[in-house]
Amino acid sequence: MPQHASPSKPKKTRNRQNPMSDTQRQLSYISRKREALKEIKIFVEPELKSALMSMCQDEGLSQADILQRLIRHEAELKGKL
Repeated sequence: MPQHASPSKPKKTRNRQNPMSDTQRQLSYISRKREALKEIKIFVEPELKSALMSMCQDEGLSQADILQRLIRHEAELKGKL
């Protein structure tokens, strides 16, 4: 019997009986993020933004990942972490 035979129970990826709207799904996602993370909104000089984008592209990381790493490094140097 092939390995790709249908399973005894179909895989359930979403609630098809009562699906959430895109807005509800997005709000749920943001709510889960806020439980573990804090939001930062900043304005930076254009050359700093370009440098950040270049770092992201070079390392294959998101802006959040690069900024967290930079903040963590600076905080460790100053004994804040």
